[in-house]
Amino acid sequence: MFNDPELSGKYLGTISQDFVKICDTLREASYQIRTAGFEYPIFPISKEELPIGQLLIPKEPTQLLWNYHASFLNEFVQRELVAPDKEEEFKKNYKDPDEFCCLFVVDGAFASFVYIPFPED
Repeated sequence: MFNDPELSGKYLGTISQDFVKICDTLREASYQIRTAGFEYPIFPISKEELPIGQLLIPKEPTQLLWNYHASFLNEFVQRELVAPDKEEEFKKNYKDPDEFCCLFVVDGAFASFVYIPFPED
C-alpha cells in the first residue's frame, strides 16, 4: 500500500499535472462517498476505459491525461483486487481521506495504489 518507486518516476508527473486541476472534485467525491456510508474511497485512474467504479471525470473533453473513476474498498474486495485476507492490512495503511486521495493507477499490466495529498486550503 506504499507509493511504488516505479510509479513515482514513470507516472507521478502526469498524475500530479491532472490532480492540480481536479483535486477539489476528488475531495468532494471522497466526502460524498463517505457520507453515503461507503468507507475507504478509492479513485481508479487509467488512460483507457476501466471497468472499476463509476466514471467520474473523463479525460476527454476535459483535456486531462487520465480518466478518473470513483469506487471504494468493498468493490475492490468483491472484485478481488484487494484479497479478502489483505483487507485489514489495506485499512491499516489507508491514509486519512480528508488529507489524501487514494488513487489506483492502471496502465496496461501495471497497477498500483498511490496516495496524493490534497492541497491545503
